[in-house]
Amino acid sequence: MQRQGFRYWALPVLSVPARKVGAYVVDDIAWARQYGYGRSFDNAAQKANRDHPDITYVKALSKKERVRYSRALNGTFTDPITTELPSGGSVRTPRGGCYAEAREQLYGDYATWFHAKKTVTSLTPLYVPRILKDKRLTNSVAAWSRCMKAAGRPFESPDAIRRERENLIRGMTEEQALRSETALAVTEAECARRTSLGKTARALEAEYRDKVARDYAEEFTAYRQMRLSALTRARSL
Repeated sequence: MQRQGFRYWALPVLSVPARKVGAYVVDDIAWARQYGYGRSFDNAAQKANRDHPDITYVKALSKKERVRYSRALNGTFTDPITTELPSGGSVRTPRGGCYAEAREQLYGDYATWFHAKKTVTSLTPLYVPRILKDKRLTNSVAAWSRCMKAAGRPFESPDAIRRERENLIRGMTEEQALRSETALAVTEAECARRTSLGKTARALEAEYRDKVARDYAEEFTAYRQMRLSALTRARSL
């Protein structure tokens, strides 16, 4: 970006605790007590999108310079890399730009990396519907729901909590919302532990993902090897 006449600051990488946000069910009681449903991470992300040096820098550029900045960083779609997704459709990315150049340096072959990554990370539509219909999961969810009802939290599933999350805290202050969500998340986690819902969901995901992955063994191998090679290169920079 400096060669293109711009400055650039990398956005923050998610912490390990932040990466637990969005799990099918919260079953880490200690995490729930500390973070609830991750509202503090949401707030931090919003703050970063507003106050991060790279964001404020770009906003301060003229319209013409913002366009030039975007092209320098992201490239253009005049000659894109395109790959078909296992679940249907396709995705594409610019072949040029500083992002592409950096990834080429890290992974060795950006086109191969893009294909492998998009293939491996887009398999969920192929197996998640099967997980949701598996009796091992539905039975565990039913047991979890009974536990939640007994605790005064009548939700049919973790998804039901996610759908109602914003409504449950409507009109509350930030402090009240955090306290309310934390209490609910702890109850969810306690019931998930008692019924083994989290353990069951993870085991089923591994089982079904592995079945689907067999059809994409080449992409999985490339994805794993290229990530390891990139890590070695990154550490040497």
